[in-house]
Amino acid sequence: MSAPSQDVATRNGVFVRALVYVLLILFAVYYLLPLYVMVVNSLKPLDEIRQGNMLALPQQWTIAPWLSAWSTAQIGVSPTGLKPYFLNSVLMVVPAVAISTVLGALNGYVLTKWRFKGDNIVFGMMLLACFIPFQIVLIPSARILGLLGLAGTVPGLVLIHAIYGLGFTTLFFRNYYEAFPTELVKAAQIDGASFFQIFRRILLPSSGPIIVVTVIWQFTNIWNDFLFGSSFSSVDSIPITVALNNLVNSSTGVKEYNVHFAGAILAALPTLIVYIVSGRYFVRGLMAGAVKG
Repeated sequence: MSAPSQDVATRNGVFVRALVYVLLILFAVYYLLPLYVMVVNSLKPLDEIRQGNMLALPQQWTIAPWLSAWSTAQIGVSPTGLKPYFLNSVLMVVPAVAISTVLGALNGYVLTKWRFKGDNIVFGMMLLACFIPFQIVLIPSARILGLLGLAGTVPGLVLIHAIYGLGFTTLFFRNYYEAFPTELVKAAQIDGASFFQIFRRILLPSSGPIIVVTVIWQFTNIWNDFLFGSSFSSVDSIPITVALNNLVNSSTGVKEYNVHFAGAILAALPTLIVYIVSGRYFVRGLMAGAVKG
């Protein structure tokens, strides 16, 4: 290739790369603009928001809307703020994620390394559960929670989310363990290792990537859930997504948009932190599962 041709190819490459970066920046601005509006207006007094320029930086910075949304905003009939409902969501999400992840790992282990007659049928039925709409299970779930005495409680929400997420967690771990060397499991069996010893000492130490994927997936879905939270909770067990909806709809007269923005950010903050801290591990886990599956 001659020198002029190389120069043309170089210029074309630089142009294409610059165009790609410009497009990526435009997409980033487009997707981050709502977050920018929420953050900026959550730090403004209400009178300043009424002036209409929601993209402008605050003339008077204040954290009063955040304090109000957290502890003094009126939700329903009492000024409780989002604080108790945030705690409800934490008490719901942590055990639900832990239970569904552990059971999904055990299911994946059994369905790949302890095969039995009809295991593909069992896996297919669990996979089918991933595609069942939430609305279909509302009435049976409410009936079962009532029979168990868990209706309107945080443990009831934990049970619902753990069971509903079991199909996804089983799918993740089953695909991940499918290509795991079965010879290691057989060798451990010959050496006298038990079912749980093999799982704990051989499979579990190598399951870090898929555990990260499963935890992020379950945490995000359960934390952001609204339908189950509004259907199966009582006044004392409302999760933060339902409380945020009540906060916005309970405002009478003057709408406190700055408080609403602050409340929405508080509700979304845990999932945002999870993705910022472990987002790269999420991608690595997905890639590892894709290669192994």
